[in-house]
Amino acid sequence: MGVTILRNASVLDPERGELAEGQSVVINGSRIADVGRGLTGPDDAVVFDVAGRTVMPGLIDAHTHPAVVDMDLFAMAEWPPSYVAARAGRALEGMLARGFTTIRDVGGGDFGLARAVEDGYFTGPRIRFGGKQLSQTGGAGDWRAPSRRVYDDNYYSPAIGVICDGVPEVRRAVREEVRRGAHHIKVYLSGAVDSPSDRVDSTQFSLEELRAIVEEATAANIYVAGHAYTSRAINRGLECGVRSIEHGNLMDSSSIPLFKQYEAFYVPTIVTYHTLAAKSRDGLLPADIAVKLQQVIDGALGALEMAHAAGIPIVYGTDLFADMHDQQLQEFVIRAEVQPPADLIRSATTTAAQLLRLVGEVGAVAPGALADLLVVDGNPLEDIRVLTTPQRSLKLIMKDGQVYKNEL
Repeated sequence: MGVTILRNASVLDPERGELAEGQSVVINGSRIADVGRGLTGPDDAVVFDVAGRTVMPGLIDAHTHPAVVDMDLFAMAEWPPSYVAARAGRALEGMLARGFTTIRDVGGGDFGLARAVEDGYFTGPRIRFGGKQLSQTGGAGDWRAPSRRVYDDNYYSPAIGVICDGVPEVRRAVREEVRRGAHHIKVYLSGAVDSPSDRVDSTQFSLEELRAIVEEATAANIYVAGHAYTSRAINRGLECGVRSIEHGNLMDSSSIPLFKQYEAFYVPTIVTYHTLAAKSRDGLLPADIAVKLQQVIDGALGALEMAHAAGIPIVYGTDLFADMHDQQLQEFVIRAEVQPPADLIRSATTTAAQLLRLVGEVGAVAPGALADLLVVDGNPLEDIRVLTTPQRSLKLIMKDGQVYKNEL
């Protein structure tokens, strides 16, 4: 790809929450070669004058489901996987257009989807995937109707979970995902809003099962992400070694010391509940799901405020699916009621990179990092909303040194 230079840039350092004006960023191939003043390159370098605009790292969404392409997960589980993949490709393209250059898939995506992006067959962010979510029988990932006994465990079925019970089965389930290249393992620690047979305040999997899941993941040098709402479920997961807690809407103060003790990450996903609530008001959700939704939506900002005040690492995640991905940037707006812009930017760059174990690779404008760069017309450190209008304010999108959008 040769050398590309972004000149006259205000480079955003997420970790410090600062802008450095009058900078140049030199990209050689897929990586950043240098950042500083007055940098030059070869005569055939491609040069963009960004005219003082903000140059920042590509965004990271650490809780996504691009392969969950329909609101009716029962029906989707019966679809041909080729059709699901085609629709997932459209969702991924939209994510990149919003400035997300890396995502973590925590249910539904697999090595095939990640490879399709990596090899250029789909346009989208790079994918860190976990494969199928682990669920106990009757848990949040068990989507069988009450009258149905048989579960189709064909891995290529678009069902987003795998059912496993007992220590031997959960060990095998983790090892299967490791065999397929998983970057992490997703486990249900509690019930879910959109699942048919459980309560959001339940706990799921025994402690022995959870310890076995974490032990197998750790043996493979990957980690476990845990879906949970209440501190009862969260604390069990943290004490068993789960590295990130997803959602946590009903968390209380008892969880904070455990987050610190185990150096765990918190991934709120508030926008999905706001979006689902709008669908509920329009009568588009079943009554039982609407009731569970109201349970979790009320406590979301309070949990975020408590986590922010305690200084635990908070990561950007959205949990959107089906036709809701267009709300992906609104998580910034919702969290802005609690967090200042610098913290919000860190959650979607440097802190997310720590969770994904990609420090030095993504989330920073620094020599050696992958050239995932955005040119923004405005200063997100002063107004986070400039990131929420990509059609107007996002002037350049680069991933791996390749330009996907250029309006300079």
